[in-house]
Amino acid sequence: LMNSAAGEYLAKMGLPEEDFNSYATHRGDHLTAQRATFANPKLINEMAVVNGEVKQGSLARVEPDGTVMRMWEAIETYMDRGQPLIIIAGADYGQGSSRDWAAKGVRLAGVEAIAAEGFERIHRTNLVGMGVLPLQFQPGTTRKTLAIDGTETFDVRGDIAPGATLTLVIHRRNGETVEVPVTCRLDSDEDVHIYQAGGVLQRFAQDFLETNRGAA
Repeated sequence: LMNSAAGEYLAKMGLPEEDFNSYATHRGDHLTAQRATFANPKLINEMAVVNGEVKQGSLARVEPDGTVMRMWEAIETYMDRGQPLIIIAGADYGQGSSRDWAAKGVRLAGVEAIAAEGFERIHRTNLVGMGVLPLQFQPGTTRKTLAIDGTETFDVRGDIAPGATLTLVIHRRNGETVEVPVTCRLDSDEDVHIYQAGGVLQRFAQDFLETNRGAA
């Protein structure tokens, strides 16, 4: 759509609206695809509260000032700050988002970890392939039971290993600190190696360089 962040960018680049086509046709252009991250007009971001109600759409709230703005502008703000991000989500995170760009766009936005009640299988794999750490709340624990409102900051502590129990440290605005056990959803040794390399391409590059050194 012309009024989307991606549409505005394509128009600025001189592409007529009738040639926009779908997001998938622009997946080779990271500048367009980045702007498609969380661009669904039906997105429900519980941080995007306007006049006391959660407003549907591609919106986000920038902290600590609390300004609600379009998702892409929020992403740009955090990118300019160089601020690492975490996503706190519900069940089946990533459902309907099995394309590689659904994970790639998140990583390019600066997201380093996602804590959710559960993950869609393919999307979890893609997140690992992009160097994003998937963390799963233990049964009975959700963003709501933890009363997370988006003003918090977070740390992750523990030794990365397949299925390991790590600690999600929640720093609340009032100074309170809460430590929550979460399951590391790196499900295999290979997942761990890929994540620690920074993603699947970085892992491939490391293997390639090591092979060449061994042959020298």
